Amino acid sequence: MELKMELYSLKDAVNRVVKKQKLSCSKTQEVTDQFVREIEKAIGMMQSTTVDYKSVLAQLKTKLHEIAPLSQLEGTQKELNIALNKYQKQLTKPLILIYPRHIEISKATASMRPVFQEMYQILEAMENRNLEPALKWATKNTNKLKENGTDLLLRLHHLQFVKILQMGSKDEALKYARMNFASFAGIHMAEIQKLMGCLLYSGRLQQSPYAHLLSPTNWDIVAEELTRQFCNHLGQSYESPLSVTIDAGVQALPPLLKFMTVMAGKKQEWQSMKQLPVPVELDKEFQFHSIFVCPVSKEQSADDNPPMLMLCGHVLCKQSINKMSKNGSKTFKCPYCPSDIDATQCRQLNF
Repeated sequence: MELKMELYSLKDAVNRVVKKQKLSCSKTQEVTDQFVREIEKAIGMMQSTTVDYKSVLAQLKTKLHEIAPLSQLEGTQKELNIALNKYQKQLTKPLILIYPRHIEISKATASMRPVFQEMYQILEAMENRNLEPALKWATKNTNKLKENGTDLLLRLHHLQFVKILQMGSKDEALKYARMNFASFAGIHMAEIQKLMGCLLYSGRLQQSPYAHLLSPTNWDIVAEELTRQFCNHLGQSYESPLSVTIDAGVQALPPLLKFMTVMAGKKQEWQSMKQLPVPVELDKEFQFHSIFVCPVSKEQSADDNPPMLMLCGHVLCKQSINKMSKNGSKTFKCPYCPSDIDATQCRQLNF
């Protein structure tokens, strides 16, 4: 069973690479097409005998600078690199065979199923170019999305606006923009102004400078962001929880297996401990909460060794403060500033 799960995890890694590669290729082609259109336009202008070549080249340079190919390609290329790194790690993982045991699925886990069904229904509707369910969910959770610093709702309105305009309904697109873009004008005015420029090419966006807005890549990127925010709203990982658990477990197993062998030789039991007996380093992708490491002892904080805020504003773990203050019997110098610290005035921090 465990071997089968490992193989499924490898398959998922391959699928992620393929998906990200398609997105990257599509975006690259889109940016290349923009370059070609601008260059062809400049060549057409230069064929006229009355035009100033230097002026045309200057305009072309400005246009190519505005396209900013590196900025456009950076996001999809970064996602592709992350997927490739995960795939490489998956290939180097040892296949560890462990006898399966019966695991009961909690009621809380089972209750998540209908919630995720809603997410997949929204994504399925987006595949069919229906944005209504996505817009309804994003509008309902506007405040949460703002807290997360995402412009998902604007992106959805962006797609809907372009969809309406592509159908040739200029008046309807303008009406939609007035109803839905006003609240974003303070921060995203430049983007909204570009969208307004599309109104000049109603029904013929494909032959306009805004043709890149019709790329399917835009829908894929928004669908991925919606999935990420939907999972974030539920307090769940964007990746499959089972996949995350298995991947993190595979990283943690080697040092634990080694320690288990040592402890078995000493005939000592460690599985009843509240904390892991050895430090286990996991990649940042598996870190879902804040971790404080004492700058003096270099140890992670724990329930019996919490982070403590000193009056000077610096933070140390409780055991370090006790050691430096001789269990509160004397003041000590903060390791980071010249302040004298009274251990009795330190306050515990909760992350």
